[in-house]
Amino acid sequence: MSDTRNGNDRYDAIVVGVGGVGSATTYQLANRGLDVLGIERYDVPHAMGSSHGSTRIIRKAQQEGPEYVPLVERAYERWRELEERTGRDLLTVTGSVHAGAPGTDVVANAREACDAHGIDYEELSAAEVNERFPGYDLPAEYEAVFQPEGGYLDCERCVTAHVEAAHAEGATVRARERAIDWTETGDGVRVRTDKGRYEADELVVTAGPWTAELLPSVADDAVPVRALMAWLQPEEPELFSPDRFPVFVLRDEEGGGYGFPVHDVPGFKFGYSGDQREVVDPDRMDREPTAAEEELHRRFAERFFPRGAGPTVALRTCLQSYSGDEDFVLGRVPGYDSVTVGTGFTGHGFKFASATGEVLADFATEGETDVDVSTHSIDRL
Repeated sequence: MSDTRNGNDRYDAIVVGVGGVGSATTYQLANRGLDVLGIERYDVPHAMGSSHGSTRIIRKAQQEGPEYVPLVERAYERWRELEERTGRDLLTVTGSVHAGAPGTDVVANAREACDAHGIDYEELSAAEVNERFPGYDLPAEYEAVFQPEGGYLDCERCVTAHVEAAHAEGATVRARERAIDWTETGDGVRVRTDKGRYEADELVVTAGPWTAELLPSVADDAVPVRALMAWLQPEEPELFSPDRFPVFVLRDEEGGGYGFPVHDVPGFKFGYSGDQREVVDPDRMDREPTAAEEELHRRFAERFFPRGAGPTVALRTCLQSYSGDEDFVLGRVPGYDSVTVGTGFTGHGFKFASATGEVLADFATEGETDVDVSTHSIDRL
């Protein structure tokens, strides 16, 4: 049934969902000396959730709120530690640009978060952004801030690094095995999969869009949302290299976009969406991008990054999990003695994974954490 160090199917902890946060949690638990089983319904890494597509932004300018800054600073430290441990390059610094149309609040919110924690940044006019970074073509009335420590994570490589480090600490990860259900027993939990049954002292659920299948009580804060990533061939590739093109978060009059320099896939990568989210069934979602989605993304690139708006190189869908208030959901699940959850990462949780994995390991082993995640506490629900 399972391949374990102690020759049976009893573990100290089981982690269901070995993606960005789940792989970090598996490593953090194993690094504390626990006998850990990770269960993943797809490959490790895989392209069915929100931990694929080559890159994910990491930034210290947190327009989501000042309370996110200490957590992302901790994540930077943990990503660098993981690089040192595994010898893998995971985090590339490019700087980050937050830009917005008049009447939007993305720049003011990013400024506020930086000011609250003494994070250095520059206020730039649109003309200054365009001159410094010629891949950009912001309208004259836009405002912006540049923060020099922003950049991107190689997301599949990050998952791989966490799993490699977990393996080195004796963890077992079983991919292509779906967790069907679980029950709490008198001394822990019993998890049933499509291939076997396993017991453990603790269960951690980090199943992304599939979290509600295992924890119906958090269904309203683990809502699956469909999103799209696009890659276009730059007409002037040198302008979209990591040393000349910072990652960005941009808000126009109708929606929001984000993007990256060229990395891995041969194109300028970005995403754009309006305020209306497409809620889907993660098992029935149409994973094929539509012509209308391609056209929407092309219009965005042509308006703000025209030198990057060449032929389409790739389009890929992904799944994100939204909480009701768009803050994360972390902690011990009320009503249970042995269950911890991490969900509701709302389209921007990957950058924090190295730190939230540590937090979830704290909850599973100690019942609490010293890290201030009060904003994200499941108790608020």
